Amino acid sequence: MADNSRLPNSFLRPKLNAAPNSSLQPYPRPAPAPELVMCALKRPSLDVLISGTPRMQEVLPAIEISLPNCLSETDLHLSVPGLKSKVRGKVRDIYDSGDYLVLVTTDRQSAFDRILASIPFKGQVLNQTSLWWFDKTRHITSNAVVASPDKNVTIAKKCTVFPVEFVVRGFVTGSTDTSLWTLYQKGVRNYCGNALPDGLQKNQRLSANILTPTTKAADHDVPITQQQIVERGLMTQDEYNEVSTKALSLFEYGQSVASEHGLILVDTKYEFGKAPDGSILLIDEVHTPDSSRYWIAHSYDQRFQDGLEPENVDKEFLRLWFKEHSNPYEDEVLPAAPRELVTELAWRYIFLYETITNRELEITSTQEPIHD
Repeated sequence: MADNSRLPNSFLRPKLNAAPNSSLQPYPRPAPAPELVMCALKRPSLDVLISGTPRMQEVLPAIEISLPNCLSETDLHLSVPGLKSKVRGKVRDIYDSGDYLVLVTTDRQSAFDRILASIPFKGQVLNQTSLWWFDKTRHITSNAVVASPDKNVTIAKKCTVFPVEFVVRGFVTGSTDTSLWTLYQKGVRNYCGNALPDGLQKNQRLSANILTPTTKAADHDVPITQQQIVERGLMTQDEYNEVSTKALSLFEYGQSVASEHGLILVDTKYEFGKAPDGSILLIDEVHTPDSSRYWIAHSYDQRFQDGLEPENVDKEFLRLWFKEHSNPYEDEVLPAAPRELVTELAWRYIFLYETITNRELEITSTQEPIHD
């Protein structure tokens, strides 16, 4: 990672512009369970996540104070010299600075190809989680990171992005229309070139990790095969071979690290780009709770045998809530995310970062909207 002193002063600690989080509704909080003796960072369980552990009690007030003041929108191009334009992604605001891209990871929560809510500290968690993984995976692939002058900001090399997301899966699961379990239930037995046997159950571990690439069509992801990627000119065969090998290696390494911390890395997505010198770089994010699904390891086998959903440390429970209370793909207006679920998701994201990295997230409560 480059020294921040080599970058223009205008990129150091840029001031961010946040909008209040208006998509919250009251949701009664259950009484906290007795404090657990088990240390959350040694053997995580869902009890640790939802019970009154010391770390949770330390973080929770900051989360609640920050609920109406998340970093939901930025307009740095209006106030920071040198930023030429803004592209608003689902979660990231991307600014063109000429030689670099400035990526601001906001607190916006997306699923079902739309924004569901804003989650306190989510952007900080995603940015710092990715930076940790980018550093730890340099032995597998180079990446586009240049510097990180702010908790929510990464400055990256410009790349020509491959229009393919490399999704790697280790289990048959999911709740979205493009998830492996949804399609498997509908009778799909060959998914992105991967032959699937009959008789698989939801949340079952696959015999081997599989690569299931997707590409964009209008406003949603579409599964695509290796042959289609090459035939459509999205990548050359050599490019696909290199990227697919890297994606599978990244996932295997991620699973190993997660296992060491009592977690299962279930599935994830990677994005890659080509630098001006022709090298292929890992971009966007790595193994975050937005791009990945994580389960608690020690309870997985028993819960699977009992036909229960795995204990998860990602946004799946929020996805399931919206599916139970709306049609998130077709309803023009969705119900407001319950305040309790937003608070819980913020804690889970912080918990995951701290569990994986063995670092405490620097928490600063936001009592008013962040502004320029």
